[in-house]
Amino acid sequence: MGKTFAEKILAAKSGHREVAVGQIVDVSPDATLSHDNTAAISKIFEGIGVEKIWDPARPVIVLDHCVPAATEKYAANHKTIREFVARQGIENFYDVNAGVCHQVFAEKGHALPGRLILGSDSHTTSYGALGAFAAGIGRSEMAVIFATGTLWLRVPETFRIELAGTLPAGVGAKDAVLFLIGRLGADGALYRAVEFAGPVVETLSVGGRMTLCNMAAEMGAKIGYVIPDAKTREWLAGRARADYEEVGSDPDAEFERVLEFDMSGLSPQVAKPHTVDNVCDVEKVAGTRIHQALVGTCTNGRLEDLAAAARILAGRKVDPGVRLLVFPASMEVYREALDAGVVARLVDAGGVIMNPGCGPCLGAHEGALAPGEVCLSTANRNFRGRMGCREAEVYLASPETVAASAVKGVITHPAEFL
Repeated sequence: MGKTFAEKILAAKSGHREVAVGQIVDVSPDATLSHDNTAAISKIFEGIGVEKIWDPARPVIVLDHCVPAATEKYAANHKTIREFVARQGIENFYDVNAGVCHQVFAEKGHALPGRLILGSDSHTTSYGALGAFAAGIGRSEMAVIFATGTLWLRVPETFRIELAGTLPAGVGAKDAVLFLIGRLGADGALYRAVEFAGPVVETLSVGGRMTLCNMAAEMGAKIGYVIPDAKTREWLAGRARADYEEVGSDPDAEFERVLEFDMSGLSPQVAKPHTVDNVCDVEKVAGTRIHQALVGTCTNGRLEDLAAAARILAGRKVDPGVRLLVFPASMEVYREALDAGVVARLVDAGGVIMNPGCGPCLGAHEGALAPGEVCLSTANRNFRGRMGCREAEVYLASPETVAASAVKGVITHPAEFL
């Protein structure tokens, strides 16, 4: 019997000839990720009693969740991290001028096919778009890796999700993954490896694949991934920090479930408050008044996302009752958007361009909502209080849907502007 991608990676990283689903293995990650929560991790690490981390070349630390610091508390947190990085000689540190950790990690060549990556953030699953086994872990687990270089993982079952057909105009990766989450539920792929495949996935850019893998976490998946291809190799050219080996599931691998969905007739999707799996076609919520529109975050803050919003906004104005906030996912994306004229079109329409970072996604600062307000966002979560106010409502959608809705002042099908 053949082996799945997950089984192959965990066998290789644990030193076993082969592993089986359900087996517990000790693994050593090729790279780790942490962000503003590194301050808490460093305190746990120091409590263990180990003076030096196991390998200063493997951690990647990015300050992104509240940047620049909004309060003295956040500033002190950042100061603690900078001092820890200097004290430990950590080689890969990106300060407040870099961007969202998941975009920066990939852009800087840390996410490579065949790598095992563990991050103290649930959306570490994003790097599966580049053929890595990338999973989120807790802060205390990261402290253990800092100290020992190893952690145990359970070998997950695998779902293969095949997306057939062709996405209609104005419908993209965000709509596809929201549809899947709505069908499977928030725990429908709990601790599973989710392999995205099929004609639709093959046509998606690396950015679109990152959207799929990023939100695999919202269906409970341990990892989401796409088998590397020519698009992967092209994207990594000039970025990869090391040689890499592409890994894929064998043709006769045993999947727990194989699910096929035809995307040809898919409508733009919207996740309604207050759970990501509360999904419907945009037509069912069209006309809902919004007060804030957000384009960006680690899910949809790449150049192609900003450009998609700008195409709809070009020559139009944001509704006077709506605040449009745009968060490029990184400084690299910001520069690309400036050079392409995308930023100018967004600003001319009435958008506010924010610094690359997580901004309002976790409700820390930059765009918090007031009681009774409604936000339509390209982010990945819409839990109660997610954007700083428990009495506000957050809907999730694609950049196209958010841009169209910003113009109309109500949730709107983007086809009206395409």
